[in-house]
Amino acid sequence: MNRSRLVHFCVVCCATLALLSGCSASRWVANHIADALAEQADAPEDDLLLARDAGAFYLKLSESMLRRAPEHMGLAEAVAAGFTRYAYAFIAFEADRVESNDARLAAQLRMRSVRMYRRANGHAMRALELHYPSLRAQLTDSAQTPGLTLRAEHVGLAYWASASWAASISLSTSSAQAIADLPLAIRLAELAWERQPDFGQGSLASLMGSLEAARPGGTRASAERFFDQASTASGGANAAVFVARAETLAAPSGDRQAFEGLLEQAIASAERHRSPDNGLMLERAKWLLSTAEERF
Repeated sequence: MNRSRLVHFCVVCCATLALLSGCSASRWVANHIADALAEQADAPEDDLLLARDAGAFYLKLSESMLRRAPEHMGLAEAVAAGFTRYAYAFIAFEADRVESNDARLAAQLRMRSVRMYRRANGHAMRALELHYPSLRAQLTDSAQTPGLTLRAEHVGLAYWASASWAASISLSTSSAQAIADLPLAIRLAELAWERQPDFGQGSLASLMGSLEAARPGGTRASAERFFDQASTASGGANAAVFVARAETLAAPSGDRQAFEGLLEQAIASAERHRSPDNGLMLERAKWLLSTAEERF
């Protein structure tokens, strides 16, 4: 959808939402708008500043429509993905960049990103619980989850629910409740993995690697295997796999050569395979390389 069509579409959506707020919403109209919003979530955009500026409006509009069509799984996934990406790319990343000069601002930005991640997780979990009642309770009670199987069409929702959950936990290390939720986020990712391990061009396998490295009792060898599987599933086209491996395994072990090599692979991948997500990873990989001297 080009820029002029997007503006026209947004105007129509706003007008429709205004009408729907005063009358009984037509399921047909709501679902068709939801379809269009979900489709727009994956529209290509090379200009990251434009993506940032347009993202907030898109998310608010989509969130409003999701309240009117809560059963629309495609829109729920798009909203969960959108809030997670926005928090990571434009809030948490900015916190990392300003921390050396303004620790107070960095802390404020991280608190905001946690709220965004939790918002993403809330949307994904509510959508999942329409099909898997008491899902959180089942994740909490490990004895119940062996009989729980996700349907293929819900793997994306589970991925974004787990990814946003884990991201919020990683920035909430002072909260005992948040840390206590880590096994739930891991179990949800495992359920998605059991159904579709190659989901998202290795994104799910990469998440599994990061969670393996973070969980109590996790091993580096197991995390390495997940990242190897992620690289195979992506065919080298998902720059996030290289960035995650660099930050999760190479940096903590003090292996600067591996760290820089992985980031260079991420840059090469992002430049060969253009996409919004790879554009974000390109920016992060370049920044991480530029600050390597401070890390080792």
